Amino acid sequence: MEEVTEKKRAPRNRTITVSDAERTFFLPRLRRIEGPVLVDDIENCTINQDLYQVLDFLPKEFVDLLLIDPPYNLTKSFNGLAFRHMSIAEYATWIDSWLCGLVKTLKPTASVYICGDWSSSAAIHQVVERYFKVRNRITWEREKGRGQERGWKNCSEDIWFCTVSDRYTFNVERVKLKRRVIAPYTYSDGHPKDWKRSELGDFRLTYPSNIWTDMTVPFWSMPENTDHPTQKPEKLVTKIILASSNEGELILDPFLGSGTTSVVAKKLGRRYVGIEIDETYCCIAEKRLAMAEHDTQIQGYQDGVFWERNTQGYAKRSRSGNDKTARLL
Repeated sequence: MEEVTEKKRAPRNRTITVSDAERTFFLPRLRRIEGPVLVDDIENCTINQDLYQVLDFLPKEFVDLLLIDPPYNLTKSFNGLAFRHMSIAEYATWIDSWLCGLVKTLKPTASVYICGDWSSSAAIHQVVERYFKVRNRITWEREKGRGQERGWKNCSEDIWFCTVSDRYTFNVERVKLKRRVIAPYTYSDGHPKDWKRSELGDFRLTYPSNIWTDMTVPFWSMPENTDHPTQKPEKLVTKIILASSNEGELILDPFLGSGTTSVVAKKLGRRYVGIEIDETYCCIAEKRLAMAEHDTQIQGYQDGVFWERNTQGYAKRSRSGNDKTARLL
């Protein structure tokens, strides 16, 4: 299998990579399972295997939150492993081939989130409604994407939110968005209407919607960035985990990639299991998990609050009166 080749990077590039020495250190941490296992055997582990090899061996009803970010219906290479575009019917069949095996791992109160884009969402919807109650479809703005001369630039992705039953966790207070008040309406007595004054400025907490425009796709100067081609922002995964799980509960990601789900779960006090076929990405995930032992920061989420992008920097400028002190999130 082709390895991730070493790239020449800018001096301030913060992309997380693994050296040969680090690979030797992290490889023994990776798990392989060849038969039925207990939850304690795989809890807080990165399983370095093809999902199909482990599906029959996973415990029953041990997962509180299933977060799935599979290859989208595109022709793309993942560190030398190629995924080919299919028809919608073929892609739906492929999803069903592994999702049916994951259903047994879910508790009756579990939630499921499945990521996709415009070319895969139709197939995802077809499959998930066979097994789950479909609650909503989140659309988030990616920012990145190539412009097109004869079409619309693709800069959004979807996340299907489903539950196993009508009994499920949703912690709405944990995922409200702190926004700067542009038009500060007041009651007749002068008190703020649905917002608060503070020394940092005027803000309101708003209910989360299914349109997310406050995400930044990881790039070279962000400390969470890796070379994985479809890495999700930690902030995005944080919203999902906080909304649909509680501390101590277990999160399963069967397409772990470079480890974002496991890392965020660890930072938020959840247990995790990640499954990833690529050895290099598994080692990167383990390195990120080791880094999370000392750094639990999540960009865009601070002091229990999701700040609207650039809003926290505005607050710091408002308090200090000096634009140079702002650290925009």
